[in-house]
Amino acid sequence: MGEQLTSMTVDDLDRVLAIEVMAYSHPWTRGNFIDSLAAGYLAWLRTDADGRCIGYCVAMPGFEEMHLLNLTVAPSAQRRGHARAMLQTLCDTCRAQALPMLWLEVRQGNEVARQLYRRFGFETVGLRRDYYPAGHGRREDAVVMRLAIPRSNDALV
Repeated sequence: MGEQLTSMTVDDLDRVLAIEVMAYSHPWTRGNFIDSLAAGYLAWLRTDADGRCIGYCVAMPGFEEMHLLNLTVAPSAQRRGHARAMLQTLCDTCRAQALPMLWLEVRQGNEVARQLYRRFGFETVGLRRDYYPAGHGRREDAVVMRLAIPRSNDALV
């Protein structure tokens, strides 16, 4: 049995936050995750064959769109296809719910993530100035990206 994707619950947050603080200089708080779960956002936990949390995804459905809010893989499990697998599941969910567009923001300086999104088919459509905290009173721009989700009878990019 390999990796699995399951619904995230409040009981998972200690494992999620352990990864979040390793992965980011300005991590989401427990409250951010609790608010997302309470709002009914899509929230998944990716576990390995031994049941250890290796990643997670939070996305907010909207009118004819989905907005990816957080996609994270534990640093020790990166570059093994986990983020891509979660993105594919999110795209499949968008297609099943007839949501034709997937949006996200990514730190301008996070070139590894930007490359992943570009390879997946996302296009850059804008910039949000001073969107992310960068420490010492500074801010970092966010690159806005989108991916058109083909209908089930259309081919995926």
